[in-house]
Amino acid sequence: MADWPDAWLIVPVFNEERVVADVVRDICATFANVVCVDDGSCDGSSAAIRTTGAHLIRHPVNLGQGAAIQTGLEYARMQPGARYFVTFDADGQHQLEDAIVLLERLRAEAVDIVVGTRFHGDTTHIPWPRRVVLRAVARLGSHSRRLGLTDAHNGLRAFNRTVADRMDITLSRMGHASEIVEMIDLEGWRVVEEPVTIRYTDYSIAKGQSLVNGVNILFETMVRGR
Repeated sequence: MADWPDAWLIVPVFNEERVVADVVRDICATFANVVCVDDGSCDGSSAAIRTTGAHLIRHPVNLGQGAAIQTGLEYARMQPGARYFVTFDADGQHQLEDAIVLLERLRAEAVDIVVGTRFHGDTTHIPWPRRVVLRAVARLGSHSRRLGLTDAHNGLRAFNRTVADRMDITLSRMGHASEIVEMIDLEGWRVVEEPVTIRYTDYSIAKGQSLVNGVNILFETMVRGR
């Protein structure tokens, strides 16, 4: 924890009672500053988070992942000494080691934001419907194409204070990821990708976006691109 006193991890949470305590405890073993945003969960997610030592903010109703990230970001950037920020999913898909690599690149290189990409090497472990949708989103989005991004909807990102101070997510649900890519392009933030590993389990796949949601994201991407 002494290595990252100026980093804040933002964890959006919705009905993750089964896994969230283990995920957040693992994060807290390395990072002192973790804020979880319970986005209107109707299970015991908040109670589970309270056992971890992380900061907890609760939305009274479910607003969507984009809104939860924005709430967590607004809280984190108000904290003294906050310089680096990471978005990290609560369902166990993201690897803590990957978050550390993203932060190390952010600290060492002349970049503003480092985004994870799962499209490196063998991608057969990615469920094929998700693989098709995610590749299509990256190719159809004018901003992701211009930036050369291959995984526009990867939830693991690390960014500096410049980005944090100007990031204003207005799309409350899954379309927020495309909105962030759009902001990167329009704001001229220096961006790089870093290969990361996504752990797909029966639980995370069941919790993941449905094919209908994927089609909605594709449609929204094309509309925003136009």
